[in-house]
Parts: sequence; structure tokens; C-alpha cells
Amino acid sequence: MTKVFIDGSAGTTGLRIAERLASRNDLNIIKLPEEKRKDATARKEAIVSSDIVFLCLPDAAAIEAVSLAGDAKVKIIDTSTAHRVDPAWTYGFPELTGQRERIAESNRIANPGCHASGFIALVAPLTESGILKGEVSLSCFSLTGYSGGGKKMIAEYEDENRSPLLKAPRQYGLTQQHKHLKEMAHLCGLENPPVFCPIVADFYSGMEVTVSIFKKDTKASIDEIRAFYRDYYKNGLVFCNDNEDENGMLSASLFSGRDDMCISVHGNDDRMILTARFDNLGKGASGAAIQNMNILLGVDEKTGLCVE
Repeated sequence: MTKVFIDGSAGTTGLRIAERLASRNDLNIIKLPEEKRKDATARKEAIVSSDIVFLCLPDAAAIEAVSLAGDAKVKIIDTSTAHRVDPAWTYGFPELTGQRERIAESNRIANPGCHASGFIALVAPLTESGILKGEVSLSCFSLTGYSGGGKKMIAEYEDENRSPLLKAPRQYGLTQQHKHLKEMAHLCGLENPPVFCPIVADFYSGMEVTVSIFKKDTKASIDEIRAFYRDYYKNGLVFCNDNEDENGMLSASLFSGRDDMCISVHGNDDRMILTARFDNLGKGASGAAIQNMNILLGVDEKTGLCVE
């Protein structure tokens, strides 16, 4: 039976992974008592004795955990930002060309960021195929539920005495230094990162990432891009459906609680809107991590995940 350890199981992503794995009978989940949760010796013993380890930690702690693993043959799936553009690590977005095979052979997998997952799902296939050029200038806005901010933000939004400002969407990342920008540019082969406008709003989970394209950016028509996406995303947890709208609107919470992602193309040949909708805790975090684990184990990628 595969031994699995979640380092950082008390955090939002760790808790969601633990919930997803609780019903699995093919896994032996290693747990530390609460008083040992941050003990380096106990963590090291758990890490080196496991087959697969999920790191649900801040960047510095994730780097420390990797050092604790030493030369052990354990396979590590890191959900932090620490290793996403590290060439020694495999980026854990299996729907990209050749990436599933790389993941299956890897011992070190960097789980994608939530905002980055939507952007990369939309842009990477287009730059890979030449529909978009690497020198293109893009802008992206991304709506997310407040659970993406972790326990502190969840408590802030659910506090009965919270600030009235939390009732409306709030834009952040104003300095254009958001931590996901590096992987967004790197995985999409962009010469410059996009202008990125992340927005957190008063709903628990769900995400809607949108990239706009002008006619000058590509020779492809809107119908050609739709057909391209449908062909590109034949396998995995990403699919293209241009009919997923609600009376001419797109809700960021439609895929809350799910572990897959729906992309769609709207607009016209002059101005196109590319949109990815998913759960920031699902395909944007824990769902993607479990999908990567399933690939390592050679089982159906959807095992233990919610995709309906």
C-alpha cells in the first residue's frame, strides 16, 4: 500500500487533500500528532518513510522539507511557489503536451498556482502551436473566492464584525509583482509577463481567469481557436465548452467544489475573451496535486476527485 504524508496538513490546501484522500483504500496516510507537526525530526522521519509527500507549506518551509528528504527515493509534490520554475522540477500541469509523461517519471513535481493554472491552460497551447507569438503583450484578470487566501483570509471574510469593504470585490497584486507571474510567463514561453489583475471577492471558492486577445495578436479566427482547444484538451481534467454560460453571463463559482476546469472562448474575430473556470482549491490546488499523485501511481487521473 502506498504511504502518503501531507506536510502542512492543517492549512487550507492540506486539509482539502486530506479530505479527498480519506476514502481511498489504496493509500496509507501517515499522520503526525499535533505536538509533532512542526518538529523537524518527526517531519523528516515521516518524509523519508513515505512513498509520496505533499508539501502544503510556505516557500521557505517547503525548501526545508525538500532538504529533510535528502537522498530518499520519496516522490514530492510541492504546492508552494518555491520550485515552479526550477528546471530540476517537473511542472504539474499534465494537460500540456508531453507533461503527463514527464510527471509519471518524476520524483519532484511542482504543483501549479491557482491563477497560473487558468492562464497557462488558456495561453500555453496557443503559444506552443504558434497561434500566439512569444512576444505578444497580454492582459489577464482573475476572480477568486476568498479561500484562496488561506486560513487568515477565510477568518477575515467570515468574521461577523468584518470591514464593510469586504462586501465588494477587491483587486490586489497592484505592483505587478504577483508570485504567479514567473510561472505564467515561463510555461507559456512569453517574453514578458502579462499585465495581471487578480481580484478576490465575497464567495468561498471558485475562480474565473480571463485573457483578452485582439485581432492583431493572431491570424486565427474565434471558431478556429475554439476548435483548437476542443482538440487539444481531449484528455485530463480540462475541457472546452463554449455553451457553459448562464444567460449571457459567466459565474466564477460555477465549478466550486469540483476538481476539473472548463475553458471557453467568447467575443468575435476582432476581440476575443478566453476564460477558464475552476475551483481555486480544486484544479487550482489540491485537486491538481491529487491528479499528479494518481499519475505517479498509474491509476485513473480522476480517482478520488470530484468532476461531476
